[in-house]
Amino acid sequence: MDHLDFGKYLSQQRELRGMSRADISRATKIPPSLITALEEGQVERLPARVFVVSYIRAYAQVIGLEPEEAVLRYEEVSKATPAPTPAALEQERRRRAWVGLTVMVLVLVLGVCAFLVVTGKLPNPFGG
Repeated sequence: MDHLDFGKYLSQQRELRGMSRADISRATKIPPSLITALEEGQVERLPARVFVVSYIRAYAQVIGLEPEEAVLRYEEVSKATPAPTPAALEQERRRRAWVGLTVMVLVLVLGVCAFLVVTGKLPNPFGG
């Protein structure tokens, strides 16, 4: 069983009881986006483990499952999933930094070009 299987288990149990994700969100105060991430096994979109365990307890209680049993199932899945290495985390952090820097430079260049067109220092590329 992996995170996706665990999420399918939760969504199947919810659907068997005729409840929607919105019903769970209202009853537990868990944001709908986190319920979706939990049910779809999108671990990267979930907060820290301590919050996820609390969410699972609340979710299970609302749909009538034994909360501790649901948490134990989640713990089994989490133990089977290896944690990312520090090197992989650093590589992802650097990639995000470069993407952010590229976007900022692009916005700056476009802003300067727009300013120069508006002030008449560059011809309007659209013929206006």
